[in-house]
Amino acid sequence: MGVMCAALLASCGGKSNDAKPYVYIPQAPVDSNWTFGTTPVWSDEFTNTGTPDTTKWKYDLGGGGWGNAELEDYTDSLGNVSVGNGVLTITAKKQYLGGESYTSTRIVSKGSITYGRIEVKAMLPSGKGTWPAIWMLPDDYKYGPWPNSGEVDIMEMVGYDPNNVHFSAHNETYFAGNAKTSTMNIPTASTAYHLYREDWTPYAIRGYYDNQLVFSYVNDGKGSPTWPYDQKFHLLMNIAVGGSWGGIDGVDDTAFPTSMKIDYVHFFAMGAPAK
Repeated sequence: MGVMCAALLASCGGKSNDAKPYVYIPQAPVDSNWTFGTTPVWSDEFTNTGTPDTTKWKYDLGGGGWGNAELEDYTDSLGNVSVGNGVLTITAKKQYLGGESYTSTRIVSKGSITYGRIEVKAMLPSGKGTWPAIWMLPDDYKYGPWPNSGEVDIMEMVGYDPNNVHFSAHNETYFAGNAKTSTMNIPTASTAYHLYREDWTPYAIRGYYDNQLVFSYVNDGKGSPTWPYDQKFHLLMNIAVGGSWGGIDGVDDTAFPTSMKIDYVHFFAMGAPAK
């Protein structure tokens, strides 16, 4: 190829530095007003009793801080995670285990989705030092390790700042303290169930709390550094204790045990654009 290019340049009397390099500028997608299915493609209504359905859920286990200086050891013990009366309950306890001073659960869906609507109806824990989250991570880390392959936090709340609930998107360009984030105050976040929802299309990630739009992050067409959200993601739900955010104001041990209760989880497929 190099010989052919040289010959063409000589025959035209050109110089190699006259040629302008080809620069690919991706096109940002347009908002096609995609619809979403009305029947979940993956869900759990938590109708069993005892251990969560092992065909639908697995766990991240252990301690070590989880990259956030967290203080809990995650278990799959019935004392930390159980199903009954139509509700999944995740409980954080003041309990020494695995070198950590607290126990909790981080449950991970075996179902995953690329684009669609994700709904979780939940009542959040309370207490200084708690850090509950309902969030999504990629299945295969297509663009490399965190944050390059993305993370979406459908719900996060820290106990020292109760009722201020956050929706965030992380990627290679915007992550950690620089993540794209919106916040809504929900006065009854820890005393009543609320619907936490993500609508995810090729155009944007939008977050809704009780069907009220609180967050919008639009695909700018610059590829994975700002939009790694074109791959399968799965759901995680947990209560962390302490940590780089949750523990900023310390941990109130009198708050434990404290629980997050989940009424249901629904994944809906993205359908055709609305006409």
